Amino acid sequence: MARLLPSLVTLLLAASGAGAAPRLPPEGGVDYQLGGAYPPDPRVATVVRDSTAQPSAGHYNICYVNGFQTQPGDLDWWLDHHPQAVLRQDGQPVADPGWPDEYALDTSTPQGRDGIALAVGAAIRRCADAGFDAVEFDNLDSWTRFAGLTAEGNLALATRLVAAAHRLGLAAGQKNAPDLAARGPAAGFDFAISEECAVWNECGAYHAQYGDRHIDIEYSDAPARDLDFAQVCRLPDQPRRTVLRDRLLLRQGQPGYVFALCDPG
Repeated sequence: MARLLPSLVTLLLAASGAGAAPRLPPEGGVDYQLGGAYPPDPRVATVVRDSTAQPSAGHYNICYVNGFQTQPGDLDWWLDHHPQAVLRQDGQPVADPGWPDEYALDTSTPQGRDGIALAVGAAIRRCADAGFDAVEFDNLDSWTRFAGLTAEGNLALATRLVAAAHRLGLAAGQKNAPDLAARGPAAGFDFAISEECAVWNECGAYHAQYGDRHIDIEYSDAPARDLDFAQVCRLPDQPRRTVLRDRLLLRQGQPGYVFALCDPG
């Protein structure tokens, strides 16, 4: 009987979805291609694309999923399939003022989190089926912008989404929310992706928890503290995997496209 135990353990682990730790983003440059896919610069090792796009062959690919808000144009689907998951004020869905066709999801109740986890879980599976290596969940910080949401509710949902990604062999990235960075690893996040941590002097919060497992996107229309990009790259705690992009994340060749990397040396 004792000789059968290792095999039994292996079977149990397989049935539970446990397995090898997911692969993390490698050393090398990063490109943030949410505005549309294009061939990456030769220095790029990691590419971030929307869940509706295909991964970039020969690169480490991170799949963007809007985990805490609806995608543009999807409100009616949510109201039809998971109405309890849509945050409301005076009975009406709450839109994001910065992105008026995105609506906040209600992480404050178990019922809301159940609906979100079911819907976002399907998106995570699409990422895995398409061949992505990891997923990032956007708008983790929604609790700071919408009344009725809490950090605890968002972290409870995040923990479920990360577990779903891990079961499918995907690494999971914390997106923004530096005030939750200290609690991100406990939720299971493997790395962090920030936007403009140099502008807001927040890079250190991610570095303290994730070390070199940190990707940062800076935008060309908001230079950090009036520094040029080379100076930004030399700031304390600025991650080596920092990319400068245009705010609209345009495709290469479009007017206004911006792309630059920190010198890894």
